[in-house]
Amino acid sequence: MNVRNIREKARELGVKNYSRIRKADLIREIQQKEGNSPCFESIPDCWEFDCIWREDCQKQEPLSATG
Repeated sequence: MNVRNIREKARELGVKNYSRIRKADLIREIQQKEGNSPCFESIPDCWEFDCIWREDCQKQEPLSATG
């Protein structure tokens, strides 16, 4: 989901200062407002397969050439 859509969803849910919050924190605010655990990007191997945030949340960072 792109940031514009995330901000719109946050606005609809009444998240304050939604335009000033970075994406990951904003998603956690939305999760909390919806009565869910604010877990975005905090569980490496999440089993919530039907979560709307899953695709962004579970993205693997590419390994660096030096690491």
